[in-house]
Amino acid sequence: MSGWYLWYNRANSDRALGGRCVVSTEALTLKIPDSLARELDSVGEGLLIDLLERGLREFKIEQALDRYGRGGISFGAAARQAGVSQSELARHAYARGMEPPFSAETLAEELG
Repeated sequence: MSGWYLWYNRANSDRALGGRCVVSTEALTLKIPDSLARELDSVGEGLLIDLLERGLREFKIEQALDRYGRGGISFGAAARQAGVSQSELARHAYARGMEPPFSAETLAEELG
């Protein structure tokens, strides 16, 4: 296993510093297989950030659908937990073989 460092910047506006933007950097260290480390070495930072954002988004959707499927939360609450609209969550639910409710709100979202 190799050590792999992922860095990201978070810009914060600090009024105490005259409203200037202060950038803080936090480090995240992951242990990943050597083969994956070699693949990641060949891609740019932007792609790594995109992969992390997409993966986190999909993870949130899966977690929300799991809770909904177990009856732990309503479909609307699952959509809010995942950070997506009910119509988008419904598309993910259908793709996973689930039968989500079709509410007036979901219909309104679909019709735009």
